Amino acid sequence: MHFVSTRIITGDVARLVGFYERATAVSATWANEDFAELRTASATLAIGSTRTVPLFAPGSARPADNHSVILEFLVDDVDGVYKNLSGFGFVEEFVNEPTTMPWGNRTLLLRDPDGNLVNFFTPVTSAAIERCAR
Repeated sequence: MHFVSTRIITGDVARLVGFYERATAVSATWANEDFAELRTASATLAIGSTRTVPLFAPGSARPADNHSVILEFLVDDVDGVYKNLSGFGFVEEFVNEPTTMPWGNRTLLLRDPDGNLVNFFTPVTSAAIERCAR
């Protein structure tokens, strides 16, 4: 089995795609106005419109209603991501500014335009670097 993607359902696909393109420096591939994907080397972030939900099961997903999942991105420079996103109105809320955690990752936790928690992190200690080298 391979974990290949996470999909976010949103009421504004273009806005959310724009945020993730800026945050990750990855260009989206658009299937149509209701669906786009940002493909990285290890996984894909899919972003779908609320109009796609009935294709699966009506009412099965609601936009901007996540209170339990954190999307995480391993990046080369957390401070650079913070600088890139600060002052542009893309971020709903910076939950914390870049902080080095006790387990050795430098992290930036924020909310995307739909309120989803997103963590960007860079391993900075030798143990954290080794753990992420899989």
